[in-house]
Amino acid sequence: MDALKLLALDEEDLGVVSAHVQDAVFKVAGIHYDARRRQFSLVINRFVWETAEGKRKNFERRRALLSFKCVTAVRSLGFDRADMEAVLDLLAVQFLVKGEGPEGTVELVLAGDALIALDVECIEAQLADTGGAWETAFRPRHPEGG
Repeated sequence: MDALKLLALDEEDLGVVSAHVQDAVFKVAGIHYDARRRQFSLVINRFVWETAEGKRKNFERRRALLSFKCVTAVRSLGFDRADMEAVLDLLAVQFLVKGEGPEGTVELVLAGDALIALDVECIEAQLADTGGAWETAFRPRHPEGG
């Protein structure tokens, strides 16, 4: 399969990105914010949902970079930023508009009631696979209705 490359410039686009990063895992060490350049990035191991439909085994994960531009502030809740080896599970990416927009807050919703909040001037996100796929026997499971 070809490497995935997505660009999000509005809430609908961000929903597509969110679907592709659902159940991605990453280490705290993979979080980077460059305040001078106003860029936030996250190195993730994403579950390859686009090839998982109907399969019962031999799923895939891929290394990817999720990045956001026009970021004015970053906040985190529910995990220790100093624990670089801690592994976090990304559940969804959502946008909360501020006023009439386009500014607002991008929320990276994590398992265990954890969160990374990005204050942004506008939505400008990119998801790009950066490495090959590897096999995993485990498909993420979600509670009923979730």
